[in-house]
Order: sequence, then structure tokens, then C-alpha cells
Amino acid sequence: MARLGLGDGWACRFANDFDPVKAATYRANFPDAGEHFREGDVFALSAGDLSVRADLAWASSPCQDFSLAGARAGLAGGRSSAFFGFWRLIEVLGDEGRAPRVLVIENVSGLLSSNGGADFTALAQALADQGYNFGALEIDAADFLPQSRPRIFVIATKAAPAAHLIGHSAYQTRAVKLAAERLPPALADRWIWWGLGAPPARNLDLAALLEPDAAVVWHSAERTARWLELMAPLHRARLEARRDRGERIVGALYRRMRLEDGRKVQRAEVRFDGVAGCLRTPRGGSSRQVLAVVEGGQVRTRLLTPREAARLMGLPDSYDLPRAATSALHVAGDGVAVPVVRWLAQELLEPLLGVAPRRAVRAAAGSR
Repeated sequence: MARLGLGDGWACRFANDFDPVKAATYRANFPDAGEHFREGDVFALSAGDLSVRADLAWASSPCQDFSLAGARAGLAGGRSSAFFGFWRLIEVLGDEGRAPRVLVIENVSGLLSSNGGADFTALAQALADQGYNFGALEIDAADFLPQSRPRIFVIATKAAPAAHLIGHSAYQTRAVKLAAERLPPALADRWIWWGLGAPPARNLDLAALLEPDAAVVWHSAERTARWLELMAPLHRARLEARRDRGERIVGALYRRMRLEDGRKVQRAEVRFDGVAGCLRTPRGGSSRQVLAVVEGGQVRTRLLTPREAARLMGLPDSYDLPRAATSALHVAGDGVAVPVVRWLAQELLEPLLGVAPRRAVRAAAGSR
């Protein structure tokens, strides 16, 4: 998905993933995969596998150890330690004079605060040791797509950035500022306040990405009733208020554990703001998302389909998904939102590399 977001102006010279499902999906969507894609453990790679000097290296290591929903084991965790396999390659490339000019390290927001900020400081030290200056942005895909998906993007560069790329940004969130403040002086001197602007206002909502009602499988009345019974009074009131209006409204429904009267209780919570919650892999910390459709005084519920999940990531309907629903949802939930990458590339990465600005292109998602 990062490759799709970067766009046709970029040539992919090497790609790697350990997961066989994602590897097969990559091959299915990129005919040139046989020339540059390597399936397997990043620790098994060597600098010799990377035959060219790249302008950009992009790393999206598994996020479970940084996630607020996970154990927060940090960089020492088994999954996120894949970052060190990537970083070992960057170090060797640096020794050979082939270090990429720009790096992007993408992960969940917990990257900034994991282990009290020690993990982010360790990352900053690794970047500094290789001669990179760096900064971070927290970008929510909801600015581009109807999905709440905040992610951290650490952008590092060897060369001094042009003055117009530095400044205030709405993506310098409180979490980013706190991470910068925690850095020791030597690392703080390498910090860059990236001045990434905001994109045009999003004009797409959740309902616009859904399949036709007749093309999907709906829950039984009994199962829908169980969802309603799980709702806390506030969320049930929200739903009932919309039921009384009689118009069609689509909401996103989730299960959450809440503390009530000193004990944990499972609750169903619904949002009707036209935005889905953050997509997760089926084996992740949250269950598969459910849609609640209120229309004509009735409430129906169903699961989000894999194609709808792909659209929420900015993938076109031509994107080839695995046939198994669980595999397709795994691919979608473990990716990076395509239009976020496009905006980042257009407004920051390409100017950093001296590429002339191109007209804004927002990734298109399939709709009804």
C-alpha cells in the first residue's frame, strides 16, 4: 500500500515481507514483483540483496508491541524487533556509502510513548548514529478516508531540508511534541519540525463505500437484538434518536470492555459520524467491525466486508484481495492508508528529494 501511495513516479527496487498472505497479495497486484520482491525474514537479508542505492527506504514493522491494545513490550518485543532487521541493513548500506537519502518509519501512535518514551529515544539515537536528522508527524487517515486511523510517520533525511518544508503543522500533535521534549539535547539538535500542510477537506463518508444492501449478508434479528442489548444507555439513546428520524443512517459498531461499578463489562458502542473505527487484523486486539444501518424505523446489523475494508484503506476495487475473508481483512487491517502516503510523498518526500511538485492526486476508493 505504501508503493501504491507513492505512485507511478517512483520505481520500487526492493520489497520484503515475512507474511505469506501479504506476499501473495503483493505478487498478485504487481507484475514486476518477481524482479524485486523477497518473501521471508528480514534478518535473513543482506546488503548484497539491495543492488541499488535507493532515494527512499520505507519501514512498517509489525505494530503489536507498540499498540495500546497490546502488551507494549516496545522495541524489545518479538514482533516489533523486526525493525532491527531493517536497521541492520541500513547500517551496512551506510558503511558502503549507499544509505538511502530519506527514510520513513511508520507505526502506531504508541511508538512515541512505549516504555515511557525510551523506545522512541532509542530509534532517534539509531537515526542520529547514521547521520540522519529527523522529525515525526501523527497523521489520521480520517483526514483522507472515512476511517479513524492515526499513525506515526518518522521522516529522516541526510541533507538539510529546504526552509519551506519546516514549520507548524496540525500533525505535530501533543504526542509528537512530548516525544520531542523527552529527547536528550544531542538528539534534540537533530529534530526537524516538518511543516506538512493539511489536505483538502474529505468529501467521502462511510456510507458511500458500502456494497449494495442486496449484495451482503445481514445478521438475523436475534443477533441484531443481542448487539442492542450490549449497548450502554448513552449509545442506545443515540441509536434510538436516529431510529425516530426515519432516514437512512449508517453507523460503525464495536465491542469494548468498560469498567462499571468496579467490574469489567462488555459493551457495544456505536458512532454515527460517517467514520469507521481503525481497521485491525482479525487476530488483533479488536473484533471485526460491524455496521449498524438505521432505516425506516428499523435497525439491521452486519459485518464489514473485505472489499469495504479495502476501500477504507484507499485501495481501488481493481486491487486483488485474497479469496478468504480472514486473509483479505488481514491484508487490509495491517496496511497503511494509500492517500496518506500520497499526500506525504507529494508534500514532503518528493520535495525533500528535489522532485518538482505535482498536482494533488487523491487515491480513489471504490463506491456504490
